Amino acid sequence: MVQIRQLLVPIALTALIAAGCTKPPSEKIEAAEQAVKDAQQSGAGTYTAEEYAKLQGTLDALKKEVSEQDGKFALFRDYGKVEQLAASTAAEGQRVKTEVAKKKEEAKAGALQAQQVAQEAVASTLKLVARAPVGKDRAAVEGIKNDAEALKASLNQVQLAIDKEDYPAAQTQAKAINDKSRAVSDEIESALAKIGKGKSSPSRKH
Repeated sequence: MVQIRQLLVPIALTALIAAGCTKPPSEKIEAAEQAVKDAQQSGAGTYTAEEYAKLQGTLDALKKEVSEQDGKFALFRDYGKVEQLAASTAAEGQRVKTEVAKKKEEAKAGALQAQQVAQEAVASTLKLVARAPVGKDRAAVEGIKNDAEALKASLNQVQLAIDKEDYPAAQTQAKAINDKSRAVSDEIESALAKIGKGKSSPSRKH
């Protein structure tokens, strides 16, 4: 009996020592965290918001599992699930980052196209402004001219957004400029049409 105990003691000690050496896979966890960080910095929150939210959820699950295992007695710790979650997070993070790059290129093309449309709209509006009638409505005409000049200046904001790679903002701003340009042009064309009607309808003599 004594001999059996003597044999069991070193075996138990060996098991405890081995269990005590069981540690979370730090390198894999760090790789997973970095993958999520890289995805976030690439613009995942903007271009692939839903997928990024799921990725963040997986990372949260990973951290929770690490915390749960750390809280257990050393002999009962098992970081197998942690390793699986870490590997899954790292792989998904890379996939999301690749998807962001694709979405970003598409958004860039859309922003550049919207910018061109806005530039053409503003140029057209400025040409009409030069023909704007000046008469009793001088104040109104001046207001229209100021609006047109403001539109021209606001094109700089579109370029700044593109330079910062904030393509969704660039598209939104360009569309707003285009819409406003059309509204200003409509005002001027309406005024010109009224003048044209006035000139073409002189008082008739009977």
